[in-house]
Amino acid sequence: MSNDTPIQYGEVTATYFWDDGSGINGDTGAPASGEPMQKGLFSSPSWPLGTEGYVVYEGKKAEFFIGDRGPGTPSQNCDVLLDMDGKTFAEITGETWNESSYTVSGGNGHLDVEYYITEWGDGNGTEGAPHPFQQPGNKCEDAVSPIPEEALPQEEQKADEEQESEEPAEKPSEEPSEEPSKEEKAPEKATDGGSGRDAAKQERSEEGAATGGEGGDGGVTAETAANDLSGFDLMGANGVMGGTGLLAVAVIPALLIALLFAWTRRPSGAHAGASDRGRGLTAQSSGRHSLGSRLNSVVDRLRGR
Repeated sequence: MSNDTPIQYGEVTATYFWDDGSGINGDTGAPASGEPMQKGLFSSPSWPLGTEGYVVYEGKKAEFFIGDRGPGTPSQNCDVLLDMDGKTFAEITGETWNESSYTVSGGNGHLDVEYYITEWGDGNGTEGAPHPFQQPGNKCEDAVSPIPEEALPQEEQKADEEQESEEPAEKPSEEPSEEPSKEEKAPEKATDGGSGRDAAKQERSEEGAATGGEGGDGGVTAETAANDLSGFDLMGANGVMGGTGLLAVAVIPALLIALLFAWTRRPSGAHAGASDRGRGLTAQSSGRHSLGSRLNSVVDRLRGR
């Protein structure tokens, strides 16, 4: 057979025959298909000539092809729907074929067999459920059943099982995933106007003062500034120059210039004698001392001592 995969399955009652034109045991002549009578040539009242398949009886399997028409009258009322060649019938029943009488030993002329159609023939006949001889309108639907799973190839069995076991997949419920809300912390803004910037500026100033400027050696600290100004007390407590400081700044240079001019002047009487020059030097020296004392006195008064 060209194809072992069944396309139709059923159970029917079968009998046997052997038509070779000998006229023995009801021989009616050569098979209708033109094929010589042979083992494996079966007869059907309705299936197309050339149809292929196999039968199973008590676990024994025998292949066939449809090459003739029959049985005739026994097929009425869908009783006997398959005619097997005598040799195949004897083989699957465990009996012997009698070549002279065209009979099977044991006396049993009918069998209930399972049939499997594997390919429909292209000769005369009707596919599907068989019908009695020359009664095409009388379909024997009971002769057709679902194909057993064990008769199908493993691939088809697996496909059928998967199809039966498949159920509509349930869609997972789409619930919005709850993610913890992320609160972004806004940068804190200074609420005291410029106090934040002033504080930062003061901090940087203090750091610079502590390190002496960027290089650590060129900065002016509060201590050095106080020492520089303590000599004259020119600035007030609030950073404003006082009246005494202004006066000192204006008067001191003039006094210094006047005193220096007077101190460097020679005494009158350049042509005086030696004694006079001695007195002049003494007077000049005392005058210098007197001038220094007066200068110190002025400075002390300016400083409030």
